[in-house]
This record gives sequence, structure tokens and C-alpha cells, in this order.
Amino acid sequence: MATIHVDVVSAEEHIFSGEAQFVVLPGEEGELGIYPRHTPLLTRIRPGTVRVKLANGGEEEFVFVSGGILEVQPDMVTVLADTAIRGHDLDEAKATEAKRAAEEALQNRTGDVDYARASGELAVAMAQLAAIGKLRKNRA
Repeated sequence: MATIHVDVVSAEEHIFSGEAQFVVLPGEEGELGIYPRHTPLLTRIRPGTVRVKLANGGEEEFVFVSGGILEVQPDMVTVLADTAIRGHDLDEAKATEAKRAAEEALQNRTGDVDYARASGELAVAMAQLAAIGKLRKNRA
């Protein structure tokens, strides 16, 4: 079986490196599926879950990314994430609080709210909660 090498890195740390059967991640225009020998590609990614189907027996690795850049070569995938968190390290209570705070900021009409920033924070919090849901579903 052909495999592809996958690296997921953020500014803070190297999150994942290994061989995979395929990778699924959130592209700007929708989900992208990357298999070995994929055509070279460079694109931005949006907040969401990177799902890596490991080559060694079919287990899956989940990583939440808050956005970033994807580079694909025929034998290698590199995800350069703004922020990346391993699926098992996601904190549902923290994500729920961040979502609530962002929604509250968007409803604040005093004029001192940065709407673009609040919208971005809301998108990241909602993507984290969706990632937690996917991880739970996968474990069930």
C-alpha cells in the first residue's frame, strides 16, 4: 500500500509527523482529501479538523487547526497551522466559554468591539466544538 508522509506544525510546536494512507482537512472552499501521489498544491486552510488515517493499521489521528497553509507534494503533506491542538487535548469547557464570549462581543453595540476579531474567534471556537464532536463520534 502506498503512503504519504504528513507533518502538522504550528508556531508553538511540531504536532504530528508520520506516514498515512490519506489526510482530510478543511480547505477554504470545502474539505480536501489528500492521497499518495496527489498533484502538488498550495492553499490556505480554515479552522477545523485535520484527520490523518495512519498507515500502521488504520487508526486515525485528529488535530484541530485554527487556519493556516497546506502544501502538498506527491509524497508529502505539510500543514503549517496558525494554532494546532491534538484532538485529545481539546478542552470543551474552554471552547464553549470562548464561543459564548465571542457571541457576546458580536452582540455588543457600543462601538468598541472589533467585529472581525470577534467573528474569527467565534469561527475558531465553533470549529473546536465541531472537532470535539467528531472525536467523540469516532471513539463511539
